[in-house]
Amino acid sequence: MISEKLLAILVCPLGKSELRQEEGALVCIKCGPRFKITHHGYPNMLMEEAELPAGCQSTDDLPCQRERKR
Repeated sequence: MISEKLLAILVCPLGKSELRQEEGALVCIKCGPRFKITHHGYPNMLMEEAELPAGCQSTDDLPCQRERKR
């Protein structure tokens, strides 16, 4: 479980949006990648290891990245 204090300062590394805590992961509220919380209790915020939402084959498919390219 991530503390509220830490959750308040963490953001998605790509879109810089807030994260919400779900079981075993932090999830970007805007573009949806899941960042797993390690067995030590720390979130793994590496995009290369994030679980992308359904329909996204790469980070380029994320809504925040498509908007950025317009």
